[in-house]
Amino acid sequence: MRSLSPDEAELWARVAATITPLSREKVTPAPVEKPASAAPRTAPPPPARRPQPRSRPVPISDQTLDGSWDKRLRTGSVEPDRIVDLHGLNLDGAWTAIDRSLEQAIRAGDRVVLLITGHHRPGDPPVQRGRIRAAVHDWLAASRHAPQIAAVRGAHRRHGGGGSLYLVLRRR
Repeated sequence: MRSLSPDEAELWARVAATITPLSREKVTPAPVEKPASAAPRTAPPPPARRPQPRSRPVPISDQTLDGSWDKRLRTGSVEPDRIVDLHGLNLDGAWTAIDRSLEQAIRAGDRVVLLITGHHRPGDPPVQRGRIRAAVHDWLAASRHAPQIAAVRGAHRRHGGGGSLYLVLRRR
């Protein structure tokens, strides 16, 4: 960590001088006077129950596999059961192809689907590139097939590297 320069130290001192510390004293509410016509209560109302926070589902890209699966995917030693190539498709066509292919793969009992999305290549409008790649994780998480997807991993170089994804499906 570096120390502040003299100019930065002077500026920080000026900012710090404007700060008012928060009070640590407890604030006690003023008593509320009851109207004379109000009937006395016999018991205080039950405390309001806070709703329990719902557990958020783990995003597909964060779900874990056992070590042997991750190692096989990382080394490229796994062979995909099905390959879905999205080159040349627009967003709607890509979504339809992913949905249809996942349905067929689940029905056939496939375990690994190779999804070829293409590399993200930045470009200036009106040429927009990499839109399918940017949207695919959200599509998979919102898909009707999301419960059947165990994990999504980047593909090994021999299967397309950064332009492809492995979709690991759950056993039936």
